[in-house]
Formats: sequence, structure tokens, C-alpha cells
Amino acid sequence: MRLILIKFLFICFFSLSLQGCETLGFSSKSSDTEEEYAGWNAQKFRTEAKVALDSGNYDKAIKLYEALESRYPFGESSAQTQLDIAYAYYKNGDPDSAIAAADRFIKINPRNPHVDYAYYLKGLVNYNRDIGFLDRFLPTDTSQRDPGSARNAYDNFAELIRRYPGSRYLSDARLRMVALRNNLAMHEVHVARYYLKRKAYLAAANRAAGVIEKYQRTPAIPYALQVMNLAYTGLGMKNLADDVEQVYQKNYPDGPPVPEHKNATLSHRIWDFIGLEK
Repeated sequence: MRLILIKFLFICFFSLSLQGCETLGFSSKSSDTEEEYAGWNAQKFRTEAKVALDSGNYDKAIKLYEALESRYPFGESSAQTQLDIAYAYYKNGDPDSAIAAADRFIKINPRNPHVDYAYYLKGLVNYNRDIGFLDRFLPTDTSQRDPGSARNAYDNFAELIRRYPGSRYLSDARLRMVALRNNLAMHEVHVARYYLKRKAYLAAANRAAGVIEKYQRTPAIPYALQVMNLAYTGLGMKNLADDVEQVYQKNYPDGPPVPEHKNATLSHRIWDFIGLEK
């Protein structure tokens, strides 16, 4: 019994010692940081952070901007610092922190002349959220992925346009919204095709009809009509299938005017054949 008690006390003492070492190490690190920034004014922080940001050292930029905000929370440039932090998070590939920082800016500075940029930045973050290594070097089809981020980005840009019709970011936001809408429409076509392959013809027809109803004037329309034709044929509804075929032939006698991959290359066709996205 005594041996067990001694072992227990030793373990407790050892654990406390480790915690003490960690605490001392943290304190030392904090002290080093304080010494590193000794004598820095707000302009020094901002200059060094900008250098780090421009050189791609986003971790350092975030650290400097946060230190600047901590030391000068109520300065004339405090609002700009909050925006800079959000942008640095975005460039560092941390979308959740970037959006949280942008939302914080909007909440604290609702009348700031640059608040429209915070809304625009949220859209950019969601627009680029799912772009990774493969997308930069391989011809992936983003319309075959979960459209959650695309819908969020579309809503972000729509809110920017609604709230700030005179914003300098409207032109770019509208262009991105067109691309997002096209992407969302093709995603629905992919879902309809998925149902079609599994002979869920009614679900495929309904999904394709939804594309035609909600996404008029998008490149996805002819592909949705093709799915509807096949789905009605599978259901044995020849009259409806013929009606859809007539609409297709009248509007797209030469086939879809926009290929699924614009300027489709051999690499795109190989990617589709492999089906890594599906």
C-alpha cells in the first residue's frame, strides 16, 4: 500500500514538473517575442507585416497584424488592420478564420467606407475554398463536387450587390456569380445523370426539369434536356420524350453550343474517362 502511495505521489510530482517546464518555456517564448518587438511603433508593425504578406510569408504577416491590433486596438488604422488580418488568413489558406475575421470587421465597423470589401472578401474565400493542388495542375471539373461553398459564395456576392450597389467590386462579383451559377447548374445535371445511371428515371427527370426552371440561359440547359429525354424514355413516356426532343432540336440543332469543358482538350477527356471526380 505504501509503495502504491509513493508511486502515485511520484507521478503527480513528475506531471507537475512537466507542466512547470512547459509554463516556463511559454513564458520564455513570450518574453522573446516582446523583446523582438521592443520599440516598434504602429507604422513599423504595418510595414513589416506588408513585407511579409508581399513575400508570401503569411504566417508571419498574421502574427504581426495580430500584434499590431493587440498593441494599438483604437488607432486610426485599427479597422484597416482587421481587414488586413482577414486577407492574410485568406492568403494563408485558412478560410474559416478569414470569414470569421471579415464577419468581425462587419460587426464592429458597419459604417466603415471599406465594409463592402469585407463582403467581397467573404465571397472570394468561398469561391476559392475548394481549389487545391489538383485544381491548379490538372483539368478537374468542380461542378461535380459538393456545391455548398459555391452557393455560399454566390450568396456573399449577391449580398454585396444588394447592400452596396455602388461598390468598386461589383463588376468582378457579377462575373463570378455568372460562373458560379453555371457551375451550380451543371452540378444539378451531374446529379440527374447519377439518377439516370441507376435507373431512377423519375428522380432524374425531376432534377433535370429543375435545371431548366431555375437556371435559364446557362450552358447546362441542353444537357438537362438530354437527361429529360432519356428519363422519359426510360419511364415509357414516349410523348413527353418526343416533346423534349423537339425542344432540343429546335434550340440546339448542332448540339450544345458550349462543351462541358470549354475548349476541351485530350487531358479533359482523359480526366472524365477516369472519373476521379465522380
